[in-house]
Amino acid sequence: MEAFKTHTGIVAPLDRVNVDTDAIIPKQFLKKIDKKGFGKHLFHELRYTDYEGTKENPDFVLNQDTYRKASVLLTRDNFGCGSSREHAPWALEDFGFRVIIAPSFADIFFNNCVKNGILLVQLKSKEVDELFEYVKKNKGAQVTADLPSQTVTAGSKKYSFAINDFNKECLLKGLDSIGWSLQFSDKIATYETKIQSERPWLVRK
Repeated sequence: MEAFKTHTGIVAPLDRVNVDTDAIIPKQFLKKIDKKGFGKHLFHELRYTDYEGTKENPDFVLNQDTYRKASVLLTRDNFGCGSSREHAPWALEDFGFRVIIAPSFADIFFNNCVKNGILLVQLKSKEVDELFEYVKKNKGAQVTADLPSQTVTAGSKKYSFAINDFNKECLLKGLDSIGWSLQFSDKIATYETKIQSERPWLVRK
């Protein structure tokens, strides 16, 4: 996956709480196992007024010209709740989102996003309120998320966020779970050789 260090992008405000993974990517679009192609179905029932997805809802933020190329999503509490489908971050990433800012996230969704190179920034509710107000007054505004310094900058305001060391390192290096394990391929090979010689009965023929 792509490494994350800093990102500057247009902020799309999604002023909703408890946005679940079925709202992010509805169940009828979970038939593929390839990560690509889900972006067109992102927030399907909010973006479109018909089942087929041919008639846009003009009131939905991502259908407004200003936000069609947004890469930062600003939202509310408990974003990503519901089922654990990894298709949710796939859809967000495929649409173009690199950063999501909210007061809180569902745990499984949070971990799935880290594994797919999306930075989730958890700020205090008051700080998120300030950002919503900033975006409202400055339509099409951009923010910068800086992972090394763990800050988000919006205009003259700068906010700090916490992230655990392991997730930070994985994002900075662009490593998912498999990529992280492959860093230790030499040690794994050494261990397998040792097991083959010391405990051959454990080795599948």
